[in-house]
Amino acid sequence: MLKKLAGQTAIYGISSIVGRFLNFLLVPLYTRVFHAGEYGEVTQILAYVSFLNVLFTYGMETAYFRFFQSESGNPKVYSTSLLSLIGTSLFLGLLIVLFSGPLSDCITVPESQKQNTALYISWFAGILAFDAIAVLPFARLRMENKAKRFAFVRLFNILINISLNLFFLIWCPKAIASGSTWLNSIYDPAFGIGYIFLSQFISSLLTLVILAPEIVGIKFQFDSTLWRQMVVYAFPLMIAGYAGMVNETFDRILLPYLLADKSQAITQLGIYGACYKLSMLMTLVVQTFRYAADPFFFSQAGKDDSQKIYARVMYYFVLFCCFVFLGILLYLDIVKYFIGNEFRSGLGIVPILLLANLFLGVYLNLSIWYKITSKTRWGAWFSVFGAVVTLAFNFLLIPVMGFYGAAWATFICYASMMVLSYIYGQKHYPVPYDVKSFALAILSALGFYWLSLYIDPIFEGNRVVILLINTTLLLSWMALIWVLEREKIGYLRIWK
Repeated sequence: MLKKLAGQTAIYGISSIVGRFLNFLLVPLYTRVFHAGEYGEVTQILAYVSFLNVLFTYGMETAYFRFFQSESGNPKVYSTSLLSLIGTSLFLGLLIVLFSGPLSDCITVPESQKQNTALYISWFAGILAFDAIAVLPFARLRMENKAKRFAFVRLFNILINISLNLFFLIWCPKAIASGSTWLNSIYDPAFGIGYIFLSQFISSLLTLVILAPEIVGIKFQFDSTLWRQMVVYAFPLMIAGYAGMVNETFDRILLPYLLADKSQAITQLGIYGACYKLSMLMTLVVQTFRYAADPFFFSQAGKDDSQKIYARVMYYFVLFCCFVFLGILLYLDIVKYFIGNEFRSGLGIVPILLLANLFLGVYLNLSIWYKITSKTRWGAWFSVFGAVVTLAFNFLLIPVMGFYGAAWATFICYASMMVLSYIYGQKHYPVPYDVKSFALAILSALGFYWLSLYIDPIFEGNRVVILLINTTLLLSWMALIWVLEREKIGYLRIWK
């Protein structure tokens, strides 16, 4: 049983991480095909979509898991929640389509692009509806332990999206340039970023088609009493979800409105959005770790030495994140080619956002205290607190510092959530974290990075020498940590 569970966890985790990484690889394409202003529009629309996605799903996936267990597998739980999502998704999607014109006025784009923006919003109404309806079939696959089908459909969605992007943004322009005329009926070079949204619309629709057996192959029954109970349960989850979205994406919504130079606002947003993606390399590390660590954490709950084990795991996690942090920054001259040249003026925010995402990773690992003690309301409160901090510092810093202000607001948000969770966690479920060692690892990594900022300009123009120096600095940091912490690093018996 445990072997089967571990295998399914690996499939879910690997498919999700691989999926995120494949989507991540679209960034080099977008930042080379489109100008910063165009990518800024993409960034802003996707930020709005993140908020609307919470509204469209309103915590129903978690409610399904909860009530499926409490109702002993009652089939009405699935059909009721699925019918609820179908009804609300169609209603909200239609509402957005009807008001797509006025809604397009909320997007900061040139007047000539307003008509296209209304069309983009209509497409995203469909994407949001399709994805929201698909939430329950995906949840059912997980509940029925159909991990392979779950992974197949997820990866199918992503591969179709990537393939369509490559078709519209790379193959079609080259084919037309070489003299092909048959594409003129389906491809218009002036449509630009619209093909990003069209690709996502088609992939979401096809995903829903693939999931048809999980939708039409059931007996539809709607239990109004059960539905009200599920909605009451899910509502606080939706509020917490919105708070989390404020922390993650609200800076990209506020940025165009708070920047002093409105003529450059959407361009600055594009630069910020592209450089923010570079910091997501740390997020990929955090997510990969969580897929492996969460089952391990819960398996250790209740054991005599569980707190010591959690502390040890956190220690290795911080060390590895510091290695990633320093590795990205010391090789930023190589990593920067991940985005187009026009976007590299914002590379200065990458260290800030990398450290912010490191703090987010620590916070997510600290969250084990309220999960194990069933005090999950604290997670919601921390998210709301973070949202307030995010809003306050975005309004305070963006008008003064531009997108650097947005980056620092993210840093302050995650740092304060981390500290707050640690303080309350030590009161409710004390874990002997070695805070001094954590501080040593982070501060030493920062120190070696700052050292490179002083040394590299001396050899400006000689990339080979700079590369060798930065490699030496990375190895020196690793050696320093080994010398100072070798007894802790060498103790790996907790994994046995």
